[in-house]
Amino acid sequence: MNYLAHIYLSGDHKMITIGNFVADGVRGNKYKLYPSEIQKGILLHRQIDTFTDAHPLFRQCTKRLHKGYSHYSGVIVDIFFDHFLAKNWTSYSNIALELYVANFYKSLTENIALLPPRFQELTPIMIKGNWLLSYAKIEGIQLVLNGMNNRTKGRSKMNKATRELKLHYDAFENDFTAFFQELMDFSATKRIEIEQQFST
Repeated sequence: MNYLAHIYLSGDHKMITIGNFVADGVRGNKYKLYPSEIQKGILLHRQIDTFTDAHPLFRQCTKRLHKGYSHYSGVIVDIFFDHFLAKNWTSYSNIALELYVANFYKSLTENIALLPPRFQELTPIMIKGNWLLSYAKIEGIQLVLNGMNNRTKGRSKMNKATRELKLHYDAFENDFTAFFQELMDFSATKRIEIEQQFST
């Protein structure tokens, strides 16, 4: 899953949410260098990624892209799924997306010294471009994919993937909806398990 989904699946705890957000910037056991609440978020992120990558619905989505994008297909589907979460936000939260992301940006800014260096650099850029809110529109997803393609020096061709998104839009959305319900249930259970690990 991409940024918005990881943030949402963290529940209401600010520091767990930050840990989930920055987890890709923390390798191996280095997560233990962070405060315990951030550690919980990092571990939750890893569980979510493992569940997602192995799920038949997620794999079904990547197959629609594999011919054109090979091993980048999973990254693209992650981004597509953030689009569907943002687009259908009112089905998942009573807090308006604009307010939700504004609160998250505020939390990140207040705790920026705790973030891995990569995310200290990324956060101001993300806030300036209001990435999380932009995911709700295909134009926003296009900008994300353009950036990802630039980072691969054009090798991934990810900037072209909105073509497949539009072509298979309903199928992607239906797969997301079914998958995300399972992922929400899984994440809620894992949050409890991780809390218990830290309390023993």
